[in-house]
Amino acid sequence: MSFRTFINQLKENGKLVEILQPVSPRFEASRIAKNTKAPVLFHDISGSKVIMNLLGSRDELSSMLGVPKEEIIKKLSEVSPEGEVRLVSESPTLEVIEDKVDLTKLPILTHFEKDGAPYITAGIVVSEYGGTINASIHRLMLVGKDKLAARLVPPRHTYLLHKKAAEKGEPLPVAIVLGCDPTIIYATSTRVPVGKEFEYAAALRGAPVELFECANGLKVPHAEIVLEGYIDPVERVDEGPFVDITGTYDVVRKEPVIHITRIIHRKDPIYHGILPAGPEHLLMMGVPYEPRIYRAVGEVTTVKNVVLTEGGCCYLHAVVQIEKQTEGDGKNAIMAAFAAHTSLKHVVVVDEDINIFDPNDVEFAIATRVKGDIDILIIPNVRGSSLDPRGAPDGTTTKVGIDATKVLVEKENFERAVIPE
Repeated sequence: MSFRTFINQLKENGKLVEILQPVSPRFEASRIAKNTKAPVLFHDISGSKVIMNLLGSRDELSSMLGVPKEEIIKKLSEVSPEGEVRLVSESPTLEVIEDKVDLTKLPILTHFEKDGAPYITAGIVVSEYGGTINASIHRLMLVGKDKLAARLVPPRHTYLLHKKAAEKGEPLPVAIVLGCDPTIIYATSTRVPVGKEFEYAAALRGAPVELFECANGLKVPHAEIVLEGYIDPVERVDEGPFVDITGTYDVVRKEPVIHITRIIHRKDPIYHGILPAGPEHLLMMGVPYEPRIYRAVGEVTTVKNVVLTEGGCCYLHAVVQIEKQTEGDGKNAIMAAFAAHTSLKHVVVVDEDINIFDPNDVEFAIATRVKGDIDILIIPNVRGSSLDPRGAPDGTTTKVGIDATKVLVEKENFERAVIPE
């Protein structure tokens, strides 16, 4: 479905908050989005429409995928990047073409007090070099009317493509997509085989993804706004500070500069902004790892569900639900989860009768089913997440796994009381 169709669907279902009065792009929009949490459509930010929290809860992901919330991870774990991609000659994105670039006319938001500059936070950077294509979301700092600084994380695909081009002194062509089919937004947030993001989105949506060609030869999906340009092979600037998923500031680094040469967009475009450390940021970072954990745990025991918890930044803490068959299944699940998502810091494994989406129920399992000396694994000096403020300078941390499953031979001791109908 298109970006606008999804927004209209949210409105029809009573899930969209609309702000009609003018709102400042500096702090005010972010404050409203943080306090609202639901999808919020601003009708006037510097004269433009802006939507935030678009995919900010599992309810929105459920609507996007057409499955109940409890079945999201099962579906994601079963989908392979083999959908159909079609090249088309026309697109509503071409309704307005601007060869004279002025990025300051876009409602680019400043989110937090110490932000280095206004940031584009929902831009899908499409790039190609040597026949290799990639599409992924990167934070983009405004550094001029036609310039952005891009945080490129090694050794991910955009970083590698830029590195290959720069080694030959060549610019890397890019097209930055803002406001497209939500399945494409999700697909470009996850890790699939290189060049397969659009095929994965097509498989998720159960229909072909249409791409059209930009002036620089890159093929992109229909969108509200597309910024065409290139990453300079040499030029770098200070990028940051920027708030990451932990709600703390990432360090300032020298990062490559993107030169924007043309802007194309729909009439009256809707700009998509993701609040850093907000619910949409957390879900887009975390949910793509849940199917990986689900599949890995499924190799060692019967897995029922997985969630990366909001309190754990949807990245550092996981709860894994299993159907325990033998003693030791819980610990095997812990080790499989850590192997599947190396940034994971703490894992709790629970039984089928525990609601993994309810922190109180998970705490109940820990309180009533854990014996600390035998059910808690402590693993020191292992690779952790660079986003963890408590991580060591060399990137290591201590990981903790908690087996909060019932002891099988004492199962009757853990039976939960039920009130009959």
